[in-house]
Amino acid sequence: MIVLVNLLLVLLLHMVHKAHVDNCRVRKPYPPLHKYHQPGDLLIGGIASYSTFVSSPIDFADEPPPPLLEELVVLPKHYQHILALAFAIKEINENPQILPNITLGFHIYDSYDNARKTYHATMLLLTTLENVVPNYVCDIQNKLTAVIGGLDSDISLYVANVLDIHKVPQLIYGSAPIMNAKTPGLPFYQMAPQEALQYEGILSLLLHFSWRWIGVIVTDNDNGERFLQIVIPLFSKRGVCFAFIEILAKIGFVTEINAVLHQGAKIHDKVMVSKANIVVAYTESYSMAYFLWLPYLSEQEHMTKNAKVWITTSQMDFTSFVLQRNWDTGIFHGTISFRIHYSDLLGFQQFLESRNPSNTEEDGFIGEFWQQAFGCVFPDSIVGNVDGDICTGEEKLESLPRSFFEMGMTGHSYSIYNAVYAVAHALHAMYLLRTKHGAMLNRGGCKLQNLQFWQLHHFLKGTMFNNSADDKVSFNQNGELVAGLDIINWIIFSNQSFHRVRIGRMDPHVPVDQAFTIDEDAITWHSWFNQTQPVSLCVESCHPGTHKKVKEGKPFCCYDCILCPEGKIANQENMNDCNKCPEKDYPSKDHDFCIPKIVTFLSYEEPLGLSLAFLTFSFSFITAVVLGTFVKHNNTPIVKANNQSLTYTLLFSILLCFLSSLLFIGRPQKLTCLLRQTAFGMTFSVAVSCVFAKTVTVVLAFMATRPGSSMRKWVGKRLASSIVFSCSLIQAGICAMWLGTSPPFLDVDMHSVTEEIVLQCNEGSVTIFYSVLGYLSFLAIISFTVAFLARKLPDSFNEAKFITFSMLVFCSVWLSFVPTYLSTKGKYMVAVEIFSILASSFGLLGCIFSPKCYIIIFRPELNKKKQLIRR
Repeated sequence: MIVLVNLLLVLLLHMVHKAHVDNCRVRKPYPPLHKYHQPGDLLIGGIASYSTFVSSPIDFADEPPPPLLEELVVLPKHYQHILALAFAIKEINENPQILPNITLGFHIYDSYDNARKTYHATMLLLTTLENVVPNYVCDIQNKLTAVIGGLDSDISLYVANVLDIHKVPQLIYGSAPIMNAKTPGLPFYQMAPQEALQYEGILSLLLHFSWRWIGVIVTDNDNGERFLQIVIPLFSKRGVCFAFIEILAKIGFVTEINAVLHQGAKIHDKVMVSKANIVVAYTESYSMAYFLWLPYLSEQEHMTKNAKVWITTSQMDFTSFVLQRNWDTGIFHGTISFRIHYSDLLGFQQFLESRNPSNTEEDGFIGEFWQQAFGCVFPDSIVGNVDGDICTGEEKLESLPRSFFEMGMTGHSYSIYNAVYAVAHALHAMYLLRTKHGAMLNRGGCKLQNLQFWQLHHFLKGTMFNNSADDKVSFNQNGELVAGLDIINWIIFSNQSFHRVRIGRMDPHVPVDQAFTIDEDAITWHSWFNQTQPVSLCVESCHPGTHKKVKEGKPFCCYDCILCPEGKIANQENMNDCNKCPEKDYPSKDHDFCIPKIVTFLSYEEPLGLSLAFLTFSFSFITAVVLGTFVKHNNTPIVKANNQSLTYTLLFSILLCFLSSLLFIGRPQKLTCLLRQTAFGMTFSVAVSCVFAKTVTVVLAFMATRPGSSMRKWVGKRLASSIVFSCSLIQAGICAMWLGTSPPFLDVDMHSVTEEIVLQCNEGSVTIFYSVLGYLSFLAIISFTVAFLARKLPDSFNEAKFITFSMLVFCSVWLSFVPTYLSTKGKYMVAVEIFSILASSFGLLGCIFSPKCYIIIFRPELNKKKQLIRR
């Protein structure tokens, strides 16, 4: 099986000079795979994690390197990183403005993605050109100036641990190692984008598209752990939660492959069954080649193939191994990735096109790259009969799949290019400063006296220049490159070629709220989504009118949608709670917006008000007719009986009772609010007092007919008038106290009726209002009791039986009024009171006066004293 690899480039600058040391015996080291320098040049060296073993580790100090064809596998795409370094060196050497009269060379060693070999290769750069003798000056010395690398954080850390001893600067173009108590202040400069900027970019992307339910895959190393520690609280705070978080084991030697692939199968199945359509991958540079295995790793027979939108960081690139040449890469169609902002470099593509095994003998990588990339074998490497094509050396790099090799510069190559120039500009500044202070340089630039390269740190920190693409290169106070991020959309075609489209930007030079920009129209989504923006939610959106309720034991993104309670609305999707409408509005039927309330009152224009007004006038007219009838027949015995003036007073008070209900109809005003209840209370008090007086008169009249009765002196108009006056005076006192202390006032009721603003008269003091009703009830009950006891007295003029029925009706109406009044709202409360006034008044009128009117109008022969005495 293939073990995936990284590429590490190490840039070193050193002087080549002669130094003879006796008794210096060392074992000859493994030579650099890529070298280009001449004696006297300033040398640029490198360590490339370009290949890895597919067998057990070998002690590099005691055994020769394994044959590349049999035991090493390369990741072809990383070969461009080597060429980027060579291209930058070539430009610098041809530019007389930078390091004039000084020629740069370089060495590149392979780390084989292994800690032991990385340490060994780093030591080679710190010792003699021919022998490894740490801390001894033997033979021709390498005087290390700076290191560029690596692509993955682990390799960079291995190199930094050695370089820190010698205070040699290191420029890292991949993920920076995590610093801890054991690795404080390692001397490196980060050429990759700032991690915090990538986190903010990913979060802004998720929030922009409302992707709140995502999966995360990270590598099992310090960087992956740091990513989770920062991202989980940061994303959760902004409403993003996680369907799954998978830790991807770092791939090493072949003995680990089976376990890694087994873990990959589980990851694949979890990704496929998840409802999350978004997968954020924060892994190593080679991980894309590993992810290509996912469609082939399922442990389930019938697995639904769901497309996902992959979001990747600048560390990852679209890479694959030789055996994956014809594999389907469609799962990555529509991927959105972040990469360092860069521009095309003039002449780089022509430089790549000029690469050929026949004219680059110093390149120790090109042979292996050429054979694996083009699937051929060079004739001089054939041993026996070998199946396959013969390499001619005339194959074209541009014919390779872009997952193998790209003719355009990649983000990592661009970082390497800038790193070489950063070191060159720092060296240039240091040499200029030394020249200014009298440092002696020989004319050919072959000899630099007393050059201390640890001093390069000071000049690197202040480095600032524009590269050949006119992009500004500088470091911040933390040694991080100040650069923006491009947001890229990957478009993969049916022939497995792909194209990158820039769709947005993260700009660190503008305010935070303006840093993220994106062009939605430029994005190509996976065909699975029918070219519509994917949705990634644990639960479909809660529609307006509902709010979220988190499910117990589930992430906060997983919730139920609950209808808003009465009186509240949710006018947006996915609201955590429903809101109350303003007092002047009320919720719609679906609780999704507020509707302005209408102002209502019991008016003459509506049917209810018109009907009650009609009944009021009708009953008032009937009362007036009855009163007129009694006045017309005032000399008849039935009118004269039981105090004629008391009858007229009762009829007039009943008329006023009917008319008082008109104060309750129409738009409430300040005056009508003061009068309506007091007028009602006073008129009814007079009416009931008259009924009470009539009842007492009947009882006293019967008692006075007995011989020798002392009650005769009480019979007369004076007693009846006194009863009416005194009973009414008590009610008048209650009403006066009401108006003097807490009078009724004009009010607006916005809460009793959901859809209405009710204009009403507030009773002021509820206690006094019910005191008025209570006093009326007291008078009515006394009248009913006395009339009930006197109903069978043998008197032809006895009205007690009729008064009993009238008081029964009166008490029934007002006893039912209280619960009915309290259970109704708005203008219907007024209607209930009007109806009670009309019903009780009509009860008095009908029960007391209808029998008399019947005799007066229809049986006048009975309205004679002779007939009444006979009866």
